[in-house]
Amino acid sequence: MTKIVLETREDVENFIKNDVLTTTEAMEVLGVSRGRMSQLIEAGKITPIKKLSRVSLFLRSDLEEKKEELEELRKKYRPYDV
Repeated sequence: MTKIVLETREDVENFIKNDVLTTTEAMEVLGVSRGRMSQLIEAGKITPIKKLSRVSLFLRSDLEEKKEELEELRKKYRPYDV
C-alpha cells in the first residue's frame, strides 16, 4: 500500500479531484457496465473507500490494479476480443 502525504488543503483537493472516483468514473476506467460493476462490488472484488446512500467512491490506484487483472482475464478467457 502506498503512503499518501497531504500537507496542505491544496494537496487534499488535488488528491480528491485526481484520485477519488465515483462509480461512473470507475466504470469508465475499468471499461465495464453498471451491472458488471455491481457484480464486482457484491463479490468483494472491488471495494469502495466510502459508500453513501446512492454514491460510492473508489481510489484510482485500486481501480488501476483491478483493470490490469481484468485485462489479463479477458486475454485468457476471451482471446478473440484482444
